Amino acid sequence: MKKLLNTLYVTTQGAYLAREGETVLVRVEKETKLHLPIHTLSGIVCFGQVSCSPFLLGLCAERGVGVSFLTEYGRFMARVQGPVSGNVLLRREQYRWADDEARSVDLARSVLIGKIANSRAVLRRAIRDHAEKPGAGALETAAGRLRFSLDQLSSSHTLDVLRGVEGESAATYFSVFDHLITSQKEDFQFHERSRRPPLDKVNCLLSFLYTLLMHDVRGALESVGLDPAVGFLHRDRPGRSSLALDLMEEFRPVLADRLALSLINLGVVKKAGFTQSESGGVTMDDDTRKALLVAYQKRKQEEIHHPFLNEKVEIGLLPFAQALLLARHVRGDLDGYPPFLWK
Repeated sequence: MKKLLNTLYVTTQGAYLAREGETVLVRVEKETKLHLPIHTLSGIVCFGQVSCSPFLLGLCAERGVGVSFLTEYGRFMARVQGPVSGNVLLRREQYRWADDEARSVDLARSVLIGKIANSRAVLRRAIRDHAEKPGAGALETAAGRLRFSLDQLSSSHTLDVLRGVEGESAATYFSVFDHLITSQKEDFQFHERSRRPPLDKVNCLLSFLYTLLMHDVRGALESVGLDPAVGFLHRDRPGRSSLALDLMEEFRPVLADRLALSLINLGVVKKAGFTQSESGGVTMDDDTRKALLVAYQKRKQEEIHHPFLNEKVEIGLLPFAQALLLARHVRGDLDGYPPFLWK
């Protein structure tokens, strides 16, 4: 199994990243603030006005370290990646499968089984831990509906029907998401999912975490030789990483949603860390963003039991493990793609 490496998140505006031998230097106002050996990094994420020397970008490309550029508030702009690794025959087979309706349906169904089952597990965990709190009945009802959605997947034989089941399950899940917030209720309320821009503080947290998750999933797919742009549930669209969107579906509830809830319920993030613009969009300040990045990195270092591999895996390696299983399935080494199911 691949070793979990660090992701370098650079949020200081005006920072400059440079190369010194096999080391990444982070400079602010011509003063070197950080030295990191390139072999300790799996990726670099730059927020806002952060620049990189071409020599560093070349080193990252040689070492397989992806560099992503986001706005200061977390909207994805671009990613720099070196030559695609892996066997070209694997990618050619991936493209053939994406053009095959039946194979696309089978893979999309597996991905959605993971997403809906993990969403239901999040609700079931909340019911178990907070059975006495208001909203437990609504959570029970929603969990039952998600169970029905899982049953529907087995009889869904077209992508359009699968997307319909996905849409219904997402609406069910997010209809009770506010009940999962157990503290700071006056300051953090969730009514519905909103994107580009997020219209409340909870959506702001979710969108930011989904962006971080996308960086990790895309890097995992590239590392095993799959093309992140060619998906099965999400179809081809210029500029969209469709396969990365497919694979991250099963991780959203476990890696992103639960972390956002923990940050709120444990009081790590506060109302004062967010501002709302005249257009209605909500953004977080630099301190809140740094607290979230620290929490996300710590979460990735925790271990979890992988039910298919039957071994403990660092959470940060889950995208890589699933990308590897997907590649093995496309190559014909596995009869099916086993989604990650959280217990």
